[in-house]
Amino acid sequence: MSDIPAGTSLYNSDTIIALATPSGIGAIGVIRLSGPDAISLVNEVFGGKDLSIQHSHTIHFGTIKDGKQVLDEVLVSIFIGPRSYTRENVVEISTHGSAFIIESIIKLLIRKGARPANPGEFTLRAFLNGQLDLSQAEAVADLIASNSQASHQVAMQQMRGGFSSELQHLRDQLIHFASMIELELDFGEEDVEFANRDDLKGLIYQIQRILHRLIQSFEQGNVMKSGVPVVIAGKPNVGKSTLLNALLNEERAIVSEIAGTTRDTVEDHMIIGGINFRFIDTAGIRDTEDVIEAKGVERTHEKIKQAKLIIYLVDPEQDVDEIVEQMKYLESLGIPFLTVVNKKDLANDDFIEQLGGISMKSDVGSRKSDVGSQKSDDQSSVLRPHTSDLRPQTSVLIFISARNKQGIEQLKQEILRKVNLHSINTDDVLVSNIRHLEALQKTEESLNRVLQNIDQPITSDFLASDIKQALYYLGEITGQVTTDDLLETIFSKFCIGK
Repeated sequence: MSDIPAGTSLYNSDTIIALATPSGIGAIGVIRLSGPDAISLVNEVFGGKDLSIQHSHTIHFGTIKDGKQVLDEVLVSIFIGPRSYTRENVVEISTHGSAFIIESIIKLLIRKGARPANPGEFTLRAFLNGQLDLSQAEAVADLIASNSQASHQVAMQQMRGGFSSELQHLRDQLIHFASMIELELDFGEEDVEFANRDDLKGLIYQIQRILHRLIQSFEQGNVMKSGVPVVIAGKPNVGKSTLLNALLNEERAIVSEIAGTTRDTVEDHMIIGGINFRFIDTAGIRDTEDVIEAKGVERTHEKIKQAKLIIYLVDPEQDVDEIVEQMKYLESLGIPFLTVVNKKDLANDDFIEQLGGISMKSDVGSRKSDVGSQKSDDQSSVLRPHTSDLRPQTSVLIFISARNKQGIEQLKQEILRKVNLHSINTDDVLVSNIRHLEALQKTEESLNRVLQNIDQPITSDFLASDIKQALYYLGEITGQVTTDDLLETIFSKFCIGK
């Protein structure tokens, strides 16, 4: 369980080069080099100050020349190791964003002795050189991929080492007891006990509480990172595709008066209140003899079971008993759902009373006239039902007109309220990586074995073995224990240049 040595097969002392900005034409492009010869290689082709005698963290204007030919006017940033991202000498060349210029400069420096970087090799070197641990390195990729305020906050918290610090604290405590038990093994014939078993049990209970909290946080952390899957479900022709288009404010799904137009799921993302949502338009739920449509309905049920929130869209002209039965089915899944009445101008009082047992008095009474009217979004109905023993309980009944985009903003606010992710403190440690989750679960299993065996008449070496196994799994998360195969799997998913 030692740290990865610099001599591992994944590491070498080549100077690497890659484009650090996205490919394609832009205002500027940034070419990054890292390695012992990064400064000297650029200095060979730089028309300007002598870079070899400049201070770290300085920027210099000049030209890049291939022989006598000037390729571009550039800014060159110098970072002298170990005060750099990789802890090696790093140079970043800011050029104009011409693909021809960028390619010419990279080819020139490769001829001078640099080699093209592999995916994620800059961050790999940062990890191997002790600048980041493995969980922080993975958070770099998450930060680059973050597309919402929530996913950004989770990635930043992990990259700054909050998760690593908590794990290191757990490892330090376990290492202490493991060393005491190892010491007992050295004095096995003398029957001495250096590690108090009650103290060890207390420590494991404390660690398991922390592990349980981290494991439980994965559901929130994962949806904040990947997006909250929201399924739009309902019968054919209730307006599911129209609603998807209204939410996204674009014609994403095909809309038709013909029932069963949507044969497969249609997905797209949007940000609401800083949180990324994945809206999934599905085939209408109904019995059908059409083989293709039946397959679409089957996929609808699969997506519903995977959702974190269901928008159950209904039409006021539907049979209320059928709606109630479908609401009962959704309740049985244990997945939060919102019942949304589309085509609100068709919803009369009888329909509302039958569907939700809605009280039209008190705070709801002032909004009764909104149902069936074509009013602006700030006056659209959001009616909250009283409790009922006969009807499935949904916390809110929302009236919209998807075609006229009325009630959409209120629906978005109800979606935010229902998922309730804003109640999560993103300053707390949230697990968002499946690899980390699996390692935490294995750690918990190892510690359970310690608790099962601690009062049994077994030798200390069995306890020591299970504690070491727990330490191993914790070390896998931060990279204190790892293999070349694991590193290659992780860093191959990074973009080249990072």
